[in-house]
Amino acid sequence: MSTVAHVTHEAVQKIGGIGAVLQGLLTTRQYSRNVERTFLIGPLHKADEREHDCLGEGGEVLYSSSMVIRKTPHSDALQNIEKTYQVNLVYGKRRLVDDDSGVTICPEVILVDVSSIALEQLNSFKLRLFDRFSIESERYEDNWEYEEYVRLAEPGFYALHTLIEGNAVSPCFIVAHEFMGMPLALKAMLDGQPNIRTIFYAHEVATARPIIESHPGHDTRFYNALDRGLDEGKSIQDVFGDQSWYHKHVLIDKAHLCDDIFAVSDLVVRELRFLAQPFLEAKIDLVYNGIPNTRLNLSEKLESKERLQKYAENLLGFSPDYVFTHVARLVRSKGFWRDLQLLRHMDSLLASRGKTAVMIILSSEIGSGRSSEDAHCMEAEYGWPLHHRIGAPDLVGSEIELNNGVTAFNSDSTAIKVVFVNQFGWNRERCGARMPEDMEFMDLRKGSDAEFGQSIYEPFGIAQVEPLGFGAICVLSNACGCCGFVRCATGGAEIPNVIIADYTHLNHVPDSLDGLLAIGAAEREKIEAENSWEIAEKLVTRLPRDERETEEMIRQGYEIAVKMSWEVVVENYFLPGLRHALDRHKT
Repeated sequence: MSTVAHVTHEAVQKIGGIGAVLQGLLTTRQYSRNVERTFLIGPLHKADEREHDCLGEGGEVLYSSSMVIRKTPHSDALQNIEKTYQVNLVYGKRRLVDDDSGVTICPEVILVDVSSIALEQLNSFKLRLFDRFSIESERYEDNWEYEEYVRLAEPGFYALHTLIEGNAVSPCFIVAHEFMGMPLALKAMLDGQPNIRTIFYAHEVATARPIIESHPGHDTRFYNALDRGLDEGKSIQDVFGDQSWYHKHVLIDKAHLCDDIFAVSDLVVRELRFLAQPFLEAKIDLVYNGIPNTRLNLSEKLESKERLQKYAENLLGFSPDYVFTHVARLVRSKGFWRDLQLLRHMDSLLASRGKTAVMIILSSEIGSGRSSEDAHCMEAEYGWPLHHRIGAPDLVGSEIELNNGVTAFNSDSTAIKVVFVNQFGWNRERCGARMPEDMEFMDLRKGSDAEFGQSIYEPFGIAQVEPLGFGAICVLSNACGCCGFVRCATGGAEIPNVIIADYTHLNHVPDSLDGLLAIGAAEREKIEAENSWEIAEKLVTRLPRDERETEEMIRQGYEIAVKMSWEVVVENYFLPGLRHALDRHKT
Protein backbone atom coordinates (compact mmCIF):
# COMPACT_ATOMS: atom_id res chain seq x y z
CA MET A 1 0.00 0.00 0.00
CA SER A 2 1.19 3.51 -0.75
CA THR A 3 0.93 7.12 0.39
CA VAL A 4 -0.12 9.84 -2.05
CA ALA A 5 0.46 13.51 -1.17
CA HIS A 6 -1.35 15.99 -3.40
CA VAL A 7 0.16 19.50 -3.38
CA THR A 8 -2.43 22.05 -4.46
CA HIS A 9 -4.04 25.39 -3.73
CA GLU A 10 -7.33 23.51 -3.31
CA ALA A 11 -6.30 21.35 -0.36
CA VAL A 12 -9.50 22.35 1.46
CA GLN A 13 -11.68 24.58 -0.67
CA LYS A 14 -12.93 23.47 -4.07
CA ILE A 15 -12.22 26.63 -6.04
CA GLY A 16 -11.97 25.30 -9.58
CA GLY A 17 -10.96 22.36 -11.71
CA ILE A 18 -8.31 20.82 -9.47
CA GLY A 19 -10.72 20.66 -6.55
CA ALA A 20 -13.24 18.83 -8.74
CA VAL A 21 -10.53 16.41 -9.85
CA LEU A 22 -9.51 15.65 -6.26
CA GLN A 23 -13.13 15.12 -5.27
CA GLY A 24 -13.59 12.72 -8.17
CA LEU A 25 -10.36 10.77 -7.70
CA LEU A 26 -10.36 10.39 -3.94
CA THR A 27 -13.98 9.29 -3.55
CA THR A 28 -13.73 6.30 -5.87
CA ARG A 29 -13.69 2.76 -4.55
CA GLN A 30 -10.59 1.95 -6.59
CA TYR A 31 -8.64 4.79 -4.99
CA SER A 32 -9.71 3.80 -1.48
CA ARG A 33 -8.68 0.18 -2.04
CA ASN A 34 -5.25 0.98 -3.42
CA VAL A 35 -4.04 4.06 -1.54
CA GLU A 36 -3.42 3.64 2.16
CA ARG A 37 -2.88 7.28 3.14
CA THR A 38 -3.72 10.48 1.32
CA PHE A 39 -2.36 13.91 2.17
CA LEU A 40 -3.53 17.26 0.83
CA ILE A 41 -0.85 19.94 1.20
CA GLY A 42 -1.51 23.60 0.59
CA PRO A 43 -1.27 27.15 1.93
CA LEU A 44 -2.94 28.36 5.11
CA HIS A 45 -4.04 31.96 5.15
CA LYS A 46 -4.05 34.11 8.27
CA ALA A 47 -7.80 34.62 8.09
CA ASP A 48 -8.29 30.86 8.54
CA GLU A 49 -5.54 30.28 11.07
CA ARG A 50 -7.65 30.31 14.22
CA GLU A 51 -10.82 28.87 12.73
CA HIS A 52 -11.63 25.40 14.06
CA ASP A 53 -13.56 24.66 10.84
CA CYS A 54 -10.67 25.61 8.54
CA LEU A 55 -10.61 22.02 7.24
CA GLY A 56 -14.15 22.26 5.96
CA GLU A 57 -17.42 20.68 7.03
CA GLY A 58 -16.73 17.49 8.97
CA GLY A 59 -13.02 18.25 9.20
CA GLU A 60 -10.97 17.74 12.35
CA VAL A 61 -7.91 19.72 13.43
CA LEU A 62 -5.30 17.46 15.07
CA TYR A 63 -2.51 20.00 15.45
CA SER A 64 -2.44 23.79 15.56
CA SER A 65 -0.27 25.88 17.83
CA SER A 66 -2.45 28.96 17.28
CA MET A 67 -5.58 26.99 18.27
CA VAL A 68 -3.69 25.15 21.04
CA ILE A 69 -4.63 21.74 19.64
CA ARG A 70 -2.20 18.82 20.08
CA LYS A 71 -4.02 15.58 19.24
CA THR A 72 -1.18 13.86 17.40
CA PRO A 73 1.99 12.23 18.73
CA HIS A 74 3.85 14.28 16.13
CA SER A 75 2.94 17.60 17.80
CA ASP A 76 6.44 18.29 19.11
CA ALA A 77 8.04 17.59 15.73
CA LEU A 78 5.53 19.81 13.93
CA GLN A 79 6.16 22.58 16.42
CA ASN A 80 9.91 22.32 15.77
CA ILE A 81 9.23 22.83 12.05
CA GLU A 82 7.21 25.92 12.89
CA LYS A 83 10.06 27.33 14.97
CA THR A 84 12.75 26.53 12.39
CA TYR A 85 10.88 28.13 9.50
CA GLN A 86 8.78 30.67 11.43
CA VAL A 87 5.57 29.36 9.90
CA ASN A 88 2.24 28.24 11.31
CA LEU A 89 0.99 24.73 10.59
CA VAL A 90 -2.44 23.20 10.75
CA TYR A 91 -2.65 19.42 10.49
CA GLY A 92 -5.85 17.42 10.51
CA LYS A 93 -8.36 15.55 8.43
CA ARG A 94 -10.84 16.68 5.81
CA ARG A 95 -14.05 14.78 4.96
CA LEU A 96 -14.97 14.07 1.34
CA VAL A 97 -18.17 12.28 0.37
CA ASP A 98 -19.47 11.07 -2.98
CA ASP A 99 -23.24 11.45 -2.77
CA ASP A 100 -23.93 8.89 -5.49
CA SER A 101 -21.66 6.03 -4.38
CA GLY A 102 -21.71 6.84 -0.68
CA VAL A 103 -17.90 6.55 -0.53
CA THR A 104 -16.42 8.65 2.26
CA ILE A 105 -12.71 9.41 2.62
CA CYS A 106 -10.91 11.47 5.23
CA PRO A 107 -7.57 12.55 3.75
CA GLU A 108 -4.96 14.10 6.02
CA VAL A 109 -4.37 17.80 5.44
CA ILE A 110 -1.25 19.91 5.97
CA LEU A 111 -1.74 23.66 5.70
CA VAL A 112 1.15 26.10 6.03
CA ASP A 113 0.96 29.85 6.69
CA VAL A 114 4.17 31.16 5.09
CA SER A 115 3.52 34.88 5.41
CA SER A 116 6.30 35.37 8.00
CA ILE A 117 8.75 32.67 6.95
CA ALA A 118 12.38 32.82 8.10
CA LEU A 119 14.25 34.54 5.27
CA GLU A 120 17.56 32.81 5.98
CA GLN A 121 16.07 29.36 5.34
CA LEU A 122 14.04 30.63 2.39
CA ASN A 123 17.01 32.24 0.66
CA SER A 124 19.10 29.12 1.25
CA PHE A 125 16.42 27.05 -0.50
CA LYS A 126 16.20 29.52 -3.39
CA LEU A 127 19.97 29.28 -3.80
CA ARG A 128 19.71 25.52 -4.03
CA LEU A 129 16.95 25.88 -6.66
CA PHE A 130 19.33 28.02 -8.67
CA ASP A 131 22.38 25.80 -8.23
CA ARG A 132 20.55 22.59 -9.12
CA PHE A 133 17.76 23.71 -11.45
CA SER A 134 18.88 27.17 -12.70
CA ILE A 135 15.73 28.81 -11.31
CA GLU A 136 16.29 32.53 -10.66
CA SER A 137 13.76 33.12 -7.90
CA GLU A 138 14.65 36.79 -7.49
CA ARG A 139 12.98 37.49 -10.84
CA TYR A 140 9.61 36.37 -9.50
CA GLU A 141 9.67 37.31 -5.82
CA ASP A 142 7.17 40.12 -6.35
CA ASN A 143 4.64 37.58 -7.63
CA TRP A 144 2.90 36.01 -4.64
CA GLU A 145 1.71 33.04 -6.73
CA TYR A 146 5.35 32.09 -7.19
CA GLU A 147 6.65 33.18 -3.81
CA GLU A 148 3.96 31.46 -1.74
CA TYR A 149 4.63 27.99 -3.13
CA VAL A 150 8.41 28.33 -2.98
CA ARG A 151 7.98 29.27 0.68
CA LEU A 152 5.65 26.32 1.22
CA ALA A 153 8.07 23.75 -0.18
CA GLU A 154 10.45 23.06 2.71
CA PRO A 155 8.11 23.25 5.74
CA GLY A 156 5.46 21.34 3.77
CA PHE A 157 7.96 18.64 2.82
CA TYR A 158 9.28 18.22 6.36
CA ALA A 159 5.77 18.12 7.83
CA LEU A 160 4.89 15.32 5.41
CA HIS A 161 8.14 13.51 6.20
CA THR A 162 7.38 13.77 9.92
CA LEU A 163 3.84 12.45 9.60
CA ILE A 164 4.85 9.41 7.56
CA GLU A 165 7.59 8.88 10.15
CA GLY A 166 10.31 8.70 7.52
CA ASN A 167 8.96 5.36 6.27
CA ALA A 168 11.59 4.28 3.78
CA VAL A 169 9.79 1.13 2.61
CA SER A 170 6.28 1.96 1.38
CA PRO A 171 6.25 4.26 -1.66
CA CYS A 172 5.21 7.85 -1.14
CA PHE A 173 4.09 9.74 -4.24
CA ILE A 174 4.32 13.53 -4.15
CA VAL A 175 1.85 14.72 -6.76
CA ALA A 176 2.49 18.31 -7.83
CA HIS A 177 -0.78 19.68 -9.15
CA GLU A 178 0.26 22.30 -11.67
CA PHE A 179 2.99 24.88 -11.02
CA MET A 180 1.89 25.24 -7.38
CA GLY A 181 3.22 21.82 -6.45
CA MET A 182 6.51 21.99 -8.33
CA PRO A 183 8.63 23.71 -5.64
CA LEU A 184 7.78 20.96 -3.14
CA ALA A 185 8.48 18.30 -5.78
CA LEU A 186 11.87 19.93 -6.46
CA LYS A 187 12.56 19.91 -2.71
CA ALA A 188 11.86 16.17 -2.72
CA MET A 189 14.35 15.73 -5.56
CA LEU A 190 16.95 17.58 -3.51
CA ASP A 191 16.41 15.82 -0.18
CA GLY A 192 13.87 13.05 -0.59
CA GLN A 193 14.15 9.47 0.58
CA PRO A 194 14.54 6.48 -1.82
CA ASN A 195 10.86 5.61 -1.43
CA ILE A 196 9.64 9.03 -2.61
CA ARG A 197 8.45 9.49 -6.19
CA THR A 198 7.48 12.79 -7.78
CA ILE A 199 4.69 13.24 -10.30
CA PHE A 200 3.70 16.42 -12.11
CA TYR A 201 -0.07 16.52 -12.67
CA ALA A 202 -0.63 18.70 -15.75
CA HIS A 203 -4.19 20.02 -15.65
CA GLU A 204 -3.08 22.39 -18.40
CA VAL A 205 0.13 23.73 -19.90
CA ALA A 206 0.25 27.15 -18.30
CA THR A 207 2.66 28.52 -20.92
CA ALA A 208 0.19 27.84 -23.72
CA ARG A 209 -2.87 29.50 -22.21
CA PRO A 210 -1.80 33.18 -22.43
CA ILE A 211 -0.36 32.65 -25.92
CA ILE A 212 -3.72 31.36 -27.12
CA GLU A 213 -5.91 33.79 -25.21
CA SER A 214 -3.94 36.95 -25.97
CA HIS A 215 -3.61 36.57 -29.76
CA PRO A 216 -6.67 37.09 -32.01
CA GLY A 217 -5.78 33.95 -33.96
CA HIS A 218 -6.48 31.94 -30.77
CA ASP A 219 -6.60 28.15 -31.19
CA THR A 220 -6.66 28.34 -34.99
CA ARG A 221 -3.19 29.86 -34.99
CA PHE A 222 -1.69 28.07 -32.00
CA TYR A 223 -2.42 24.44 -32.77
CA ASN A 224 -1.39 24.74 -36.40
CA ALA A 225 1.85 26.39 -35.32
CA LEU A 226 2.35 23.70 -32.65
CA ASP A 227 2.03 20.88 -35.19
CA ARG A 228 4.40 22.55 -37.62
CA GLY A 229 6.83 23.41 -34.83
CA LEU A 230 6.95 19.82 -33.60
CA ASP A 231 7.47 18.59 -37.16
CA GLU A 232 10.44 20.95 -37.46
CA GLY A 233 11.89 19.98 -34.07
CA LYS A 234 11.13 23.33 -32.46
CA SER A 235 9.87 24.17 -28.99
CA ILE A 236 7.31 26.70 -27.79
CA GLN A 237 10.10 29.19 -27.07
CA ASP A 238 11.57 28.72 -30.56
CA VAL A 239 8.19 29.49 -32.09
CA PHE A 240 6.62 32.01 -29.71
CA GLY A 241 9.66 33.59 -28.10
CA ASP A 242 11.24 33.62 -24.66
CA GLN A 243 8.78 32.59 -21.94
CA SER A 244 11.11 32.98 -18.94
CA TRP A 245 9.22 36.12 -17.89
CA TYR A 246 6.33 33.88 -16.80
CA HIS A 247 6.67 32.40 -13.31
CA LYS A 248 4.42 29.44 -14.10
CA HIS A 249 6.49 28.50 -17.13
CA VAL A 250 9.74 28.55 -15.15
CA LEU A 251 8.36 25.98 -12.71
CA ILE A 252 6.57 23.62 -15.09
CA ASP A 253 9.62 23.73 -17.38
CA LYS A 254 11.28 21.45 -14.78
CA ALA A 255 8.44 18.91 -14.71
CA HIS A 256 10.35 16.53 -17.00
CA LEU A 257 12.63 15.86 -14.01
CA CYS A 258 9.77 14.20 -12.14
CA ASP A 259 9.45 10.42 -12.14
CA ASP A 260 6.29 10.75 -14.21
CA ILE A 261 3.90 13.30 -15.67
CA PHE A 262 0.13 12.92 -15.66
CA ALA A 263 -1.62 14.79 -18.47
CA VAL A 264 -5.40 15.24 -18.45
CA SER A 265 -5.79 14.93 -22.23
CA ASP A 266 -4.11 14.10 -25.51
CA LEU A 267 -3.96 17.84 -26.21
CA VAL A 268 -2.00 18.45 -23.01
CA VAL A 269 0.43 15.68 -23.99
CA ARG A 270 1.07 17.45 -27.30
CA GLU A 271 1.50 20.80 -25.56
CA LEU A 272 3.96 19.28 -23.10
CA ARG A 273 6.02 17.75 -25.90
CA PHE A 274 6.14 21.24 -27.43
CA LEU A 275 7.17 22.89 -24.15
CA ALA A 276 10.89 22.12 -24.36
CA GLN A 277 13.28 19.59 -25.85
CA PRO A 278 13.53 17.35 -22.72
CA PHE A 279 9.76 16.78 -22.82
CA LEU A 280 10.04 14.99 -26.17
CA GLU A 281 11.47 11.97 -24.32
CA ALA A 282 9.80 12.55 -20.93
CA LYS A 283 7.53 9.90 -19.46
CA ILE A 284 3.96 11.14 -19.79
CA ASP A 285 0.85 9.17 -18.82
CA LEU A 286 -2.63 10.08 -19.95
CA VAL A 287 -4.87 10.46 -16.89
CA TYR A 288 -8.17 11.80 -18.17
CA ASN A 289 -10.64 13.56 -15.91
CA GLY A 290 -13.83 11.71 -15.05
CA ILE A 291 -17.43 12.85 -15.42
CA PRO A 292 -20.62 12.15 -13.46
CA ASN A 293 -22.64 9.07 -14.41
CA THR A 294 -25.76 9.32 -12.28
CA ARG A 295 -28.62 7.34 -13.80
CA LEU A 296 -31.58 9.52 -14.82
CA ASN A 297 -35.00 8.46 -16.03
CA LEU A 298 -37.17 10.26 -18.55
CA SER A 299 -39.60 11.73 -16.05
CA GLU A 300 -36.77 13.22 -13.99
CA LYS A 301 -35.29 14.88 -17.06
CA LEU A 302 -38.65 16.25 -18.13
CA GLU A 303 -39.31 17.63 -14.65
CA SER A 304 -36.00 19.52 -14.68
CA LYS A 305 -36.63 20.75 -18.20
CA GLU A 306 -40.11 21.96 -17.26
CA ARG A 307 -38.62 24.07 -14.48
CA LEU A 308 -36.20 25.64 -16.94
CA GLN A 309 -39.01 26.20 -19.45
CA LYS A 310 -41.17 27.82 -16.76
CA TYR A 311 -38.34 30.17 -15.84
CA ALA A 312 -37.87 31.06 -19.50
CA GLU A 313 -41.60 31.71 -19.82
CA ASN A 314 -41.55 33.98 -16.75
CA LEU A 315 -38.70 35.97 -18.30
CA LEU A 316 -39.53 35.91 -22.00
CA GLY A 317 -43.27 35.27 -22.23
CA PHE A 318 -43.02 31.91 -24.00
CA SER A 319 -42.13 28.35 -23.10
CA PRO A 320 -39.36 27.16 -25.45
CA ASP A 321 -39.32 23.76 -27.10
CA TYR A 322 -35.62 23.39 -26.35
CA VAL A 323 -33.31 24.62 -23.60
CA PHE A 324 -29.60 25.12 -24.30
CA THR A 325 -27.06 25.91 -21.59
CA HIS A 326 -23.47 27.04 -21.11
CA VAL A 327 -22.16 26.95 -17.55
CA ALA A 328 -18.59 28.22 -17.31
CA ARG A 329 -16.19 30.74 -15.84
CA LEU A 330 -16.31 34.08 -17.64
CA VAL A 331 -12.88 34.02 -19.28
CA ARG A 332 -11.86 34.47 -22.90
CA SER A 333 -10.86 30.84 -23.28
CA LYS A 334 -14.51 29.72 -23.04
CA GLY A 335 -15.28 31.22 -26.47
CA PHE A 336 -18.77 32.52 -25.68
CA TRP A 337 -18.86 34.44 -29.00
CA ARG A 338 -18.84 31.07 -30.76
CA ASP A 339 -22.11 30.21 -29.02
CA LEU A 340 -23.75 33.31 -30.48
CA GLN A 341 -22.33 32.57 -33.92
CA LEU A 342 -23.74 29.05 -33.80
CA LEU A 343 -27.11 30.27 -32.50
CA ARG A 344 -27.40 32.75 -35.39
CA HIS A 345 -27.29 29.85 -37.82
CA MET A 346 -29.64 27.75 -35.70
CA ASP A 347 -32.21 30.54 -35.40
CA SER A 348 -33.38 30.30 -39.00
CA LEU A 349 -33.19 26.49 -38.97
CA LEU A 350 -35.43 26.21 -35.91
CA ALA A 351 -37.77 28.93 -37.16
CA SER A 352 -38.32 27.01 -40.40
CA ARG A 353 -39.36 24.01 -38.31
CA GLY A 354 -41.68 26.05 -36.12
CA LYS A 355 -39.58 25.44 -33.03
CA THR A 356 -38.25 27.78 -30.35
CA ALA A 357 -35.37 27.66 -27.89
CA VAL A 358 -33.77 29.56 -25.04
CA MET A 359 -30.05 29.63 -24.36
CA ILE A 360 -29.10 30.11 -20.70
CA ILE A 361 -25.57 31.35 -20.05
CA LEU A 362 -24.62 31.06 -16.40
CA SER A 363 -21.35 32.86 -15.81
CA SER A 364 -20.02 35.62 -13.60
CA GLU A 365 -16.86 37.66 -13.45
CA ILE A 366 -17.39 37.93 -9.69
CA GLY A 367 -16.38 34.58 -8.20
CA SER A 368 -18.94 34.61 -5.41
CA GLY A 369 -21.60 36.27 -7.56
CA ARG A 370 -24.01 39.00 -6.54
CA SER A 371 -25.71 39.00 -3.17
CA SER A 372 -29.24 37.66 -3.02
CA GLU A 373 -30.43 41.13 -2.01
CA ASP A 374 -28.83 42.73 -5.08
CA ALA A 375 -30.26 40.06 -7.38
CA HIS A 376 -33.82 40.61 -6.14
CA CYS A 377 -33.43 44.40 -6.28
CA MET A 378 -32.14 44.30 -9.87
CA GLU A 379 -34.96 41.97 -10.85
CA ALA A 380 -37.60 44.24 -9.35
CA GLU A 381 -36.08 47.48 -10.66
CA TYR A 382 -35.33 46.65 -14.31
CA GLY A 383 -36.01 42.98 -15.02
CA TRP A 384 -32.61 41.39 -14.41
CA PRO A 385 -31.34 38.98 -15.70
CA LEU A 386 -33.20 39.49 -18.96
CA HIS A 387 -32.14 43.13 -18.88
CA HIS A 388 -28.83 44.44 -17.56
CA ARG A 389 -27.17 47.71 -16.62
CA ILE A 390 -23.50 48.53 -16.73
CA GLY A 391 -21.83 48.90 -13.36
CA ALA A 392 -21.94 47.18 -9.99
CA PRO A 393 -23.87 45.35 -8.72
CA ASP A 394 -24.68 44.32 -12.30
CA LEU A 395 -22.35 44.19 -15.31
CA VAL A 396 -18.62 44.52 -14.69
CA GLY A 397 -15.50 43.75 -16.71
CA SER A 398 -15.90 41.22 -19.51
CA GLU A 399 -19.58 40.74 -18.61
CA ILE A 400 -20.24 43.97 -20.49
CA GLU A 401 -18.82 42.63 -23.76
CA LEU A 402 -20.71 39.35 -23.48
CA ASN A 403 -23.97 41.14 -22.72
CA ASN A 404 -23.47 43.41 -25.73
CA GLY A 405 -23.28 40.32 -27.90
CA VAL A 406 -26.34 38.80 -26.24
CA THR A 407 -28.35 42.00 -26.68
CA ALA A 408 -27.41 42.27 -30.36
CA PHE A 409 -28.38 38.64 -30.92
CA ASN A 410 -31.74 38.96 -29.18
CA SER A 411 -32.62 42.08 -31.18
CA ASP A 412 -32.41 40.16 -34.46
CA SER A 413 -33.34 36.58 -33.57
CA THR A 414 -36.73 34.97 -34.18
CA ALA A 415 -36.78 31.48 -32.70
CA ILE A 416 -34.01 31.64 -30.09
CA LYS A 417 -33.46 34.03 -27.20
CA VAL A 418 -30.44 34.16 -24.90
CA VAL A 419 -30.59 34.86 -21.16
CA PHE A 420 -27.28 35.85 -19.57
CA VAL A 421 -27.37 35.18 -15.82
CA ASN A 422 -24.24 36.80 -14.37
CA GLN A 423 -24.60 35.08 -11.03
CA PHE A 424 -22.98 32.37 -8.93
CA GLY A 425 -25.72 29.98 -7.86
CA TRP A 426 -28.93 28.77 -9.45
CA ASN A 427 -32.02 28.97 -7.25
CA ARG A 428 -34.74 31.43 -6.38
CA GLU A 429 -32.77 32.98 -3.51
CA ARG A 430 -29.79 33.76 -5.75
CA CYS A 431 -31.60 34.50 -9.01
CA GLY A 432 -34.89 36.20 -8.18
CA ALA A 433 -38.59 35.58 -7.65
CA ARG A 434 -39.32 34.66 -11.26
CA MET A 435 -37.32 31.47 -10.89
CA PRO A 436 -39.43 28.45 -9.87
CA GLU A 437 -39.28 27.87 -6.13
CA ASP A 438 -38.09 24.28 -6.47
CA MET A 439 -35.32 25.07 -8.99
CA GLU A 440 -31.80 23.83 -8.17
CA PHE A 441 -28.46 23.80 -9.95
CA MET A 442 -28.76 20.20 -11.14
CA ASP A 443 -31.81 21.20 -13.18
CA LEU A 444 -29.40 22.99 -15.51
CA ARG A 445 -27.54 19.72 -16.05
CA LYS A 446 -30.50 17.34 -16.12
CA GLY A 447 -32.93 19.51 -18.07
CA SER A 448 -30.62 20.82 -20.78
CA ASP A 449 -31.08 19.65 -24.36
CA ALA A 450 -27.61 20.82 -25.33
CA GLU A 451 -24.60 22.08 -23.39
CA PHE A 452 -22.25 24.40 -25.27
CA GLY A 453 -18.49 24.47 -24.70
CA GLN A 454 -16.66 25.67 -27.81
CA SER A 455 -13.51 26.81 -26.04
CA ILE A 456 -10.34 28.15 -27.59
CA TYR A 457 -8.28 26.57 -24.79
CA GLU A 458 -9.69 23.77 -22.65
CA PRO A 459 -7.19 21.20 -21.37
CA PHE A 460 -10.05 18.85 -20.51
CA GLY A 461 -13.44 20.46 -19.82
CA ILE A 462 -15.41 18.50 -17.23
CA ALA A 463 -18.28 21.01 -17.28
CA GLN A 464 -18.73 20.62 -21.03
CA VAL A 465 -19.55 16.93 -20.73
CA GLU A 466 -21.20 16.83 -17.29
CA PRO A 467 -24.72 16.75 -18.82
CA LEU A 468 -23.78 13.93 -21.22
CA GLY A 469 -25.15 11.18 -18.96
CA PHE A 470 -28.39 13.13 -18.60
CA GLY A 471 -29.13 12.95 -22.31
CA ALA A 472 -27.88 16.38 -23.38
CA ILE A 473 -26.01 16.91 -26.63
CA CYS A 474 -22.56 18.26 -25.82
CA VAL A 475 -21.33 20.78 -28.39
CA LEU A 476 -17.54 21.03 -28.12
CA SER A 477 -14.64 22.47 -30.03
CA ASN A 478 -11.67 20.31 -30.95
CA ALA A 479 -9.63 22.45 -28.54
CA CYS A 480 -11.41 20.64 -25.67
CA GLY A 481 -9.31 17.84 -24.23
CA CYS A 482 -12.38 15.82 -23.23
CA CYS A 483 -12.89 15.00 -26.92
CA GLY A 484 -10.05 12.48 -26.65
CA PHE A 485 -11.74 10.64 -23.79
CA VAL A 486 -15.04 10.65 -25.69
CA ARG A 487 -13.27 8.98 -28.61
CA CYS A 488 -11.81 6.36 -26.27
CA ALA A 489 -15.23 5.68 -24.75
CA THR A 490 -16.93 5.35 -28.13
CA GLY A 491 -14.19 3.55 -30.03
CA GLY A 492 -13.86 6.56 -32.30
CA ALA A 493 -17.41 6.26 -33.63
CA GLU A 494 -19.48 9.39 -34.18
CA ILE A 495 -22.38 9.48 -31.76
CA PRO A 496 -25.45 11.73 -31.69
CA ASN A 497 -24.75 12.87 -28.11
CA VAL A 498 -21.51 14.72 -28.93
CA ILE A 499 -20.79 17.25 -31.67
CA ILE A 500 -17.21 18.45 -32.15
CA ALA A 501 -16.57 21.67 -34.04
CA ASP A 502 -13.18 21.94 -35.74
CA TYR A 503 -12.02 25.56 -35.70
CA THR A 504 -8.38 24.73 -36.41
CA HIS A 505 -8.73 23.09 -39.83
CA LEU A 506 -7.27 25.24 -42.60
CA ASN A 507 -8.51 24.85 -46.17
CA HIS A 508 -5.32 26.48 -47.39
CA VAL A 509 -2.32 25.72 -45.21
CA PRO A 510 0.52 28.28 -45.38
CA ASP A 511 3.83 26.87 -46.59
CA SER A 512 5.87 28.28 -43.72
CA LEU A 513 5.70 28.51 -39.95
CA ASP A 514 5.75 32.30 -40.29
CA GLY A 515 2.63 32.03 -42.42
CA LEU A 516 0.87 30.07 -39.70
CA LEU A 517 1.95 32.59 -37.07
CA ALA A 518 0.39 35.34 -39.20
CA ILE A 519 -3.10 33.83 -38.77
CA GLY A 520 -5.25 36.44 -37.04
CA ALA A 521 -8.84 37.34 -36.26
CA ALA A 522 -9.95 37.52 -39.91
CA GLU A 523 -8.81 34.00 -40.72
CA ARG A 524 -10.20 32.54 -37.49
CA GLU A 525 -13.56 34.29 -37.82
CA LYS A 526 -13.92 33.04 -41.41
CA ILE A 527 -13.34 29.47 -40.24
CA GLU A 528 -15.77 29.93 -37.34
CA ALA A 529 -18.48 31.28 -39.64
CA GLU A 530 -18.08 28.46 -42.15
CA ASN A 531 -17.73 25.56 -39.73
CA SER A 532 -20.47 26.66 -37.36
CA TRP A 533 -23.03 26.25 -40.17
CA GLU A 534 -22.27 22.55 -40.30
CA ILE A 535 -22.45 22.30 -36.51
CA ALA A 536 -25.80 24.14 -36.45
CA GLU A 537 -27.30 21.73 -38.98
CA LYS A 538 -26.05 18.73 -37.03
CA LEU A 539 -27.41 20.01 -33.75
CA VAL A 540 -30.85 20.91 -35.10
CA THR A 541 -31.08 17.49 -36.78
CA ARG A 542 -30.10 15.62 -33.61
CA LEU A 543 -32.34 17.45 -31.14
CA PRO A 544 -34.95 14.97 -29.88
CA ARG A 545 -38.39 15.45 -31.39
CA ASP A 546 -40.39 13.45 -28.86
CA GLU A 547 -40.12 11.61 -25.56
CA ARG A 548 -39.00 8.38 -27.21
CA GLU A 549 -36.00 10.12 -28.78
CA THR A 550 -35.28 11.95 -25.52
CA GLU A 551 -35.23 8.62 -23.68
CA GLU A 552 -32.83 7.20 -26.27
CA MET A 553 -30.50 10.17 -25.82
CA ILE A 554 -30.48 9.54 -22.06
CA ARG A 555 -29.69 5.85 -22.59
CA GLN A 556 -26.85 6.47 -25.04
CA GLY A 557 -25.42 9.36 -23.01
CA TYR A 558 -25.41 7.33 -19.83
CA GLU A 559 -23.63 4.40 -21.49
CA ILE A 560 -20.84 6.72 -22.62
CA ALA A 561 -20.66 8.54 -19.27
CA VAL A 562 -20.16 5.23 -17.42
CA LYS A 563 -17.11 4.57 -19.60
CA MET A 564 -15.80 8.03 -18.65
CA SER A 565 -16.43 7.71 -14.91
CA TRP A 566 -13.93 8.47 -12.17
CA GLU A 567 -13.81 4.76 -11.32
CA VAL A 568 -12.64 4.06 -14.87
CA VAL A 569 -10.11 6.90 -14.67
CA VAL A 570 -8.59 5.64 -11.43
CA GLU A 571 -8.48 1.98 -12.47
CA ASN A 572 -7.29 2.42 -16.06
CA TYR A 573 -5.19 5.56 -15.88
CA PHE A 574 -4.32 6.91 -12.41
CA LEU A 575 -3.22 3.70 -10.67
CA PRO A 576 -1.21 2.44 -13.67
CA GLY A 577 0.45 5.87 -13.72
CA LEU A 578 1.58 5.41 -10.11
CA ARG A 579 3.04 2.01 -11.01
CA HIS A 580 4.85 3.55 -13.98
CA ALA A 581 6.41 6.16 -11.70
CA LEU A 582 7.77 3.35 -9.52
CA ASP A 583 9.11 1.35 -12.45
CA ARG A 584 10.66 4.31 -14.25
CA HIS A 585 12.42 5.48 -11.10
CA LYS A 586 14.10 2.07 -10.82
CA THR A 587 15.38 2.26 -14.37
